[in-house]
Amino acid sequence: MNNPAQTTPVHRPTVFPTAEALGEALAVEIVDLVEEATAAGRTFVLGCPGGRSPVSTYQAMGAEFARRNSDLSHLVIAMMDDYAIAGPDGWTQPDADLHYSCRRFAREDIQGVFNASLPAGHRVPDANVWGPDPADPAAYDRRLAEAGGVDMFILASGAGDGHVAFNPPGTAPDSTTRVVLLAEQTRRDNLATFPEFGGLDDVPTHGITVGVGTIAAQSHRAVMVVVGDDKRPAVARLLDGEGYDPSWPATVYRIVPGAGLYVDRAAAGDLAES
Repeated sequence: MNNPAQTTPVHRPTVFPTAEALGEALAVEIVDLVEEATAAGRTFVLGCPGGRSPVSTYQAMGAEFARRNSDLSHLVIAMMDDYAIAGPDGWTQPDADLHYSCRRFAREDIQGVFNASLPAGHRVPDANVWGPDPADPAAYDRRLAEAGGVDMFILASGAGDGHVAFNPPGTAPDSTTRVVLLAEQTRRDNLATFPEFGGLDDVPTHGITVGVGTIAAQSHRAVMVVVGDDKRPAVARLLDGEGYDPSWPATVYRIVPGAGLYVDRAAAGDLAES
């Protein structure tokens, strides 16, 4: 695992013509790694964000798993965050059936997509869908470490403030899994992610999130995925400078050795396709 303070060279992004083309290419890369781990008898831990950016990748992975009839019984889906709700006995997660629940997203948009065309014995079991618990945040870092780290972390950048998971601007590079007060811009970004919200007042004010340090220390591989024309400013910030910039937490990808930056044409603007 990696040193959160380590800086790696920033490479030019890989630009794809569409989000679908990006998803198909990344899906093949990840499915190859999953199959290698399966052949070696190893568990594969896949770090997963919710939201719009990775959807084309998840869908393409589902199609690729189906094409190969992959055995996903040892695949772990490790989610990055969820909303946190204050209650009389402390912090809890939203009901798993609510539209904005990360647990619902994991069940329907990742696990369900991966399992859809596979026989029962090859599916990702429910016990292999992990997420941080706001009642005991530190337990998640321990669980990831005990699993040997995250084999591949898919990352995404907030459009307006560069949040990664729910880490707000100003997040320290050694931050761990914790409950955070959500930045207002993060909450505004999530109105687009979850259009069922009626307005900003409906978006919870707190979240449970892996830390920037969690991502940096636990990731064996990572790729930052940025899609959509509303993410052009995010791409510019991700390419501006070196190392981790606390004012734009998604720059954590720059301190994961060998991490990629994959963007679609809409997000890339004037950048040339790779």
